[in-house]
Amino acid sequence: MSVEAPFRISVDVGGTFTDLVLDDGSGSPRAFKASTTPDDPTQAITAALLKAAQASRLRLRQLLGRTELLIHGTTRALNAIVTGQTARTAFVTTKGHPDILLYAEGGRTDLFNYAVPTREPYVPRALTVEVDERIGAGGEVVRALEPAEVDRVVAAVRALGVEAVAVCLLWSPANPAHELRLAAALGQALPATAITLSHRLNPTLREYRRASSAAIDASLKPLMAAYLGGLEHQLRDNGFAGRLLVVTSSGGFQDARRVAEKPILSVKSGPAMAPVAGRRFVERELPGRTAIVTDTGGTTYDVSLVRDGAIPTTRESWIGRRYLGHMTGFSSVDIRGIGAGGGSVAWVDRGGVLHVGPRSAGSTPGPACYGLGGEEPTLTDACLVLGYLDPEYFLGGAVPLEPGLAHEAIGRGVAEPLGIDPVEAAEAVHRLATERMVTGIEEIALEQGQDPAKAVLVAGGGAGGLNAAAIGRRLDCPAVIIPHAAPVMSAFGALTSELSDEFELPGPTSSDGFDHDAVGAVLGELAGRCEKFIAGPGAGSLAARVAYSVEARYPNQVWELAVPFEHDGAVNARDLVGRLVAGFHDAHLRTFAVADPSSPVEFITWRARVDCSLRPAPEVPLDTGTGTDTGTDPEPDARPAGRLAYFASLGWAEVGVHRPLSMPVGARVAGPAIVESPMTTVVVEPGCGVVRTADGNLLLRLDREPRG
Repeated sequence: MSVEAPFRISVDVGGTFTDLVLDDGSGSPRAFKASTTPDDPTQAITAALLKAAQASRLRLRQLLGRTELLIHGTTRALNAIVTGQTARTAFVTTKGHPDILLYAEGGRTDLFNYAVPTREPYVPRALTVEVDERIGAGGEVVRALEPAEVDRVVAAVRALGVEAVAVCLLWSPANPAHELRLAAALGQALPATAITLSHRLNPTLREYRRASSAAIDASLKPLMAAYLGGLEHQLRDNGFAGRLLVVTSSGGFQDARRVAEKPILSVKSGPAMAPVAGRRFVERELPGRTAIVTDTGGTTYDVSLVRDGAIPTTRESWIGRRYLGHMTGFSSVDIRGIGAGGGSVAWVDRGGVLHVGPRSAGSTPGPACYGLGGEEPTLTDACLVLGYLDPEYFLGGAVPLEPGLAHEAIGRGVAEPLGIDPVEAAEAVHRLATERMVTGIEEIALEQGQDPAKAVLVAGGGAGGLNAAAIGRRLDCPAVIIPHAAPVMSAFGALTSELSDEFELPGPTSSDGFDHDAVGAVLGELAGRCEKFIAGPGAGSLAARVAYSVEARYPNQVWELAVPFEHDGAVNARDLVGRLVAGFHDAHLRTFAVADPSSPVEFITWRARVDCSLRPAPEVPLDTGTGTDTGTDPEPDARPAGRLAYFASLGWAEVGVHRPLSMPVGARVAGPAIVESPMTTVVVEPGCGVVRTADGNLLLRLDREPRG
């Protein structure tokens, strides 16, 4: 009697579409899309699951009953912060420090622009409660927390009528006793109120980052507990007996209940998986190359840089504009979002200047060509006017587009204000969107000392192929990879990622007086936490690994650099200090182009990241020929007739249209041409060529832009 293979499902809820990838053990994972329902994302998740069940000839209950892992990427937390829909939260801090969240870490992006508004604290002063207590830097009690003061603070918080409380007292990582006493009293008096303690959540020595992360986490707890609890309850009611996992900002995933307890982990959940997938495709196609990984959604264009096979992370992760927004204080995949996606609205200001984004038409009402009531022109409308999109084959024909509405929107919103032809206006929208994307790539690449001309562009997202060639050419990249999973980049990345967690502890010491015993105790504690994670959530994993790092700096420097190192338990080995010092000098040289080998090095915070592989990653190309609203691509191997498309260097031209499955592996298709599948369209510009690789990806080789 044969045993049916268990299913693995990943779901990524984006601003316009909800993507689902099903690995049913057949050797060919399949992709599905449903329109996102912003008011209740679970509706879109259910719709995508129903499509997967229908394509598998199963009922929803049967599909979920066979699913052992369901991995969920969500922008629910981020959207709640951006739209101000988080819980009413109180901020409890040491007396004399009520403006931590206002002052932040200072800094301005435009020093001489005095029209920039003053930043707003994440929690207003009106909801801030000061505590008369003080812990010293060494953990000593400078001013005791008296019982009467605890009672006063509890009464003050109760009077504010809040749903959540963030407690961040000075030097609590060195001695958390006062935070723990307040938590116990608040929990007893206000049992329904969510509480976050800064020393448990983020024991960094940087006061603002610890305070900000605690405030953000507390404000998200009621919302995310309700959302994830409701989603899990709905799945269980429909027969799901497997494990619900949520993608975290650091590029891994954790159990949903753990994320509900620590929701700040999910703030950048949605886009974190694109670099994970992008790294995989570069390793398969052009190993050893630096990759610029992009993910074009309906609302944003996300950019990250992968070098030496490492997913880039940062602890300088901001929500909103740098210095004016709010810092999470947590390690996150280093991704920059640009408001230029397929649904980005094109508009002309009063001075006659064209703009694209950052506002998006989203899924409701969507671009004008969707015919759902949208009237503003978008990048998708422009691409339809230019002939890049087939109005009868968008999402495999599931969402027929209306060219007339696109022409009207472009004409009314762009062409008339600029006094040009609608086709010229559409080309201008496409070109400006390309320039905005190029600028975003150049910023992140140059910040990290990378020449874009020496990197491979990995273009993900359903709309990623519409201007991937144009972007690659502007950057002078040697090649562009359009992955087979491009339309569902983040969802596919989730299937290839791992269960992971990060732990950190302060342990200040210096290379010229290295405290081996203290560091040994810190690393021993970190190792113990990692072992507990492997034996607990990671039990039964195929493999597990632990990576250590330390934040280090030269004396009197303000900021630290992360220095990775190998740790085998021999903390007292004298060569450890030498390896750490050499690693820091090298990191400083690579980052700032200068190092001082004669200087001592200070080590501040020690970290450990543990990764557990639960299941092997899919090794075969993703099937994007199914999964539209109709469920199938009627002629996946057929080559459709050509059509007219507009290019600035040629004008209108008859171009060949190709289906990926109809392209022989290794055979070059010269541009101008269009390669389209049910979920994506790739525009091959004049002077460029594209081949289909053995893995099912498309590889664009870019020539110099022809001059008209």
